[in-house]
Amino acid sequence: MRRKLIRSRCNKIGYRRHSGAMIPVTEFRQFTEQQPAFRVLKPWWDVFTDYLAVVMLMIGVFGCTLQVMQDKIICLPKRAPTVIQTVPSINQTETMESTFSPITPVPIVHEMKGLKTDLDLQQYSFINQMCYEKALHWYAKYFPYLVLIHTLIFMVCSNFWFKFPGSSSKIEHFISILGKCFDSPWTTRALSEVSGENPEEKDNKKNCATSRSNLNMPTTEGNLEKTQSLRSIPEKIIVDKPAASVLDKKEGEQAKALFEKVKKFRLHVEEGDLLYIMYVRQTVLKVLKFLLIIAYNSALVSKVQITVKCDMDIQDMTGYKNFSCNHTMAHLFSKLSYCYLCFVGVYGFTCLYTLYWLFYRSLKEYSFEYVRQETGIDDIPDVKNDFAFMLHMIDQYDPLYSKRFAVFLSEVSENKLKQLNLNHEWTAEKLRQRLQVNPNNRLELQLFMLSGLPDTIFEVTELQSLKLEIINNVMIPASIAQLEDLQELSLYQCSLKIHTAATSFLKENLKVLRVKFDDGRELPHWIYSLRNLEELHLIGSLSPETSKNITLESLRELKSLKTLSLKSNFTKIPQCIVEVSSHLQCLYIHNDGTKLVMLNNLKKMVNLTELELVHCDLERIPHAVFSLTNLQELDLKENNLRSIEEILSFQHLRKLICLKLWHNAITYIPEHIKKLGGLERLYFSHNKVEILPSHLFLCNKLRYLDLSNNDIRFIPPEIGVLQSLQYFSVTCNKIENLPDELFFCKKLKTLKLGKNTLSLLSPKISYLVLLTHLDLKGNHFEGLPAELGSCRALKRSGLVVEGALFETLPSDVREQMTIE
Repeated sequence: MRRKLIRSRCNKIGYRRHSGAMIPVTEFRQFTEQQPAFRVLKPWWDVFTDYLAVVMLMIGVFGCTLQVMQDKIICLPKRAPTVIQTVPSINQTETMESTFSPITPVPIVHEMKGLKTDLDLQQYSFINQMCYEKALHWYAKYFPYLVLIHTLIFMVCSNFWFKFPGSSSKIEHFISILGKCFDSPWTTRALSEVSGENPEEKDNKKNCATSRSNLNMPTTEGNLEKTQSLRSIPEKIIVDKPAASVLDKKEGEQAKALFEKVKKFRLHVEEGDLLYIMYVRQTVLKVLKFLLIIAYNSALVSKVQITVKCDMDIQDMTGYKNFSCNHTMAHLFSKLSYCYLCFVGVYGFTCLYTLYWLFYRSLKEYSFEYVRQETGIDDIPDVKNDFAFMLHMIDQYDPLYSKRFAVFLSEVSENKLKQLNLNHEWTAEKLRQRLQVNPNNRLELQLFMLSGLPDTIFEVTELQSLKLEIINNVMIPASIAQLEDLQELSLYQCSLKIHTAATSFLKENLKVLRVKFDDGRELPHWIYSLRNLEELHLIGSLSPETSKNITLESLRELKSLKTLSLKSNFTKIPQCIVEVSSHLQCLYIHNDGTKLVMLNNLKKMVNLTELELVHCDLERIPHAVFSLTNLQELDLKENNLRSIEEILSFQHLRKLICLKLWHNAITYIPEHIKKLGGLERLYFSHNKVEILPSHLFLCNKLRYLDLSNNDIRFIPPEIGVLQSLQYFSVTCNKIENLPDELFFCKKLKTLKLGKNTLSLLSPKISYLVLLTHLDLKGNHFEGLPAELGSCRALKRSGLVVEGALFETLPSDVREQMTIE
């Protein structure tokens, strides 16, 4: 029976030893494991405490393993003390009895051979378990488990911000972008090319960029102060391939995508400080945990004793009440506890230093001041909140990461990349293919919605006119001087910067400038110094407050200015126009319907030959116009003119040859119009005229007469007086008949009669032998006269009629018209 119990006991011990071997440290890997890339956000103190936690974890695992493998406590019963007496001999008894003298007891010494307790192995096991539970102090029993639990809490606290969804997503995104920025070929290129150079000093370097092969970034750490965010780390980069060579298409697209990712990430992360708060909270929790462990461990470590007294009321079961027990691992646990306290102390002081670092420095703001000084990229912005905190953490790992990452925060760097890609995409040959001749008979290149201005454009030396539309970050360098024939520049909604040397070139060469803007503040200031400028066109709306007090700068320096066009919402003529009134010849003011008042300044523009006041909400013809004795063309389109009685005063304008009163609400033409004997072109379309006065046709020099879109029912026969008439339009009226005198105007080339109520076309149409364009569509004709064949210049493309109506002509006439 005893052998079976002993064998069972040994099997249990073996099982416990086997179980102990099944608790490897790798089971706790999930508490400390994170992506290897996250190491850049682990400063030295986090790395150090992680190793301390591993050592403490080993202590806990080792203690727990010993608890399972070894007997925890061994107890033996204690007997009650007894007095041993000697037995006197017979002779001595007789002597005692006879003499009545006392006898002194003599102790008997026995050899120690052990005590027989009559306890079996099962009873010992029971006593050990009972004494372990009742007599042994709880700290001595649970010390290894406490070490294990505390260490796991430390590990969780150290890595919780890497696992929490709100913070881990930002960290993972940031680490991904950071690694790509660090390894990007553009980072090296930008640091090597831009470092130490400002835009005003790089004009000569751009011209010889194709010959440069190696660039060394200058180091200036001796003269620079260290900032709080970044220590001085000089970086020298040598580029083996030529600096002017572009990145391949894939690398360029990747770098471009990185700029966009960094912008969006910055906008997202700078909004809050979740990462900072999470890190502070987990550090505070570790400090509190450290204080708690030190407090109770220091008080209880003395409770781990080797000898333990155990008094159990189990005498009826075992025959014994008092036991003396030996805690088998007390000595080892005592040493382990002191060792554990030392490690916890070091861990805690490291956490206290972390708290000092967190609160002593302003970690929600990060300055790239040193990077700006070292690289020469002056526009790298400072960042804040979680973005700043992560950069501070990265500096503890390696400040080089922040420096290389800063390249993708710079607009200068981004523009440089765009410039390289632009130059690669828009070669000089491709630009030459887009050259066209504009209305001013100049060779023009138009570029629309590009990311910048290609440098290759300055290789197209035959360029005369450059038109840029909706292009941001346009930088005009000094190399524009290579375009010796450039005379015309158009900037439509372009944010523009210009080199000083380029300004000097434009002052001397530019003749025509067109600028379309959204805000008056976008007007480039250098336009006021273009002393050889002949035409200036400004297009853009101004705010209501600005339009009342126009603050356009002085045009006094524009001595050669002849034409000025302003399309905006002015309420009065700007004073800057008066400054050039003495030599201004053409003035075009196009308002957006804002009422233009205070036109007396027009009287000073005595040299004006052309004047346009379009959409200015004018109700009368301004009297100041009648003082412009050199005026040749006047356009009052899209106003609110209803009466033009003032037209009599136009007789003083001896040189007036063109009058445009179209798109108004004029109901009649006064007889005074006969005084305008010098008129050659008259625009009366889109009004409400019903009757044509015969006096109109006394202006016998008229070559162009447009009366379309009115309510005219009758054309006076006096129209035959206009022997110089070449263009006559009465489309969209209510005319029923045409006078035969109309066909006496034998110089007519264009006759527009469409959309009336005509039913018959006179055969006298044959008199118009110079006719090239005839519009008859939208009338009630049943057929066309064969005499149209006498109009030899009229072809099918110039005859606007319904197809069925054209078929009424004789076949020979149709064939004649179809022959081009």
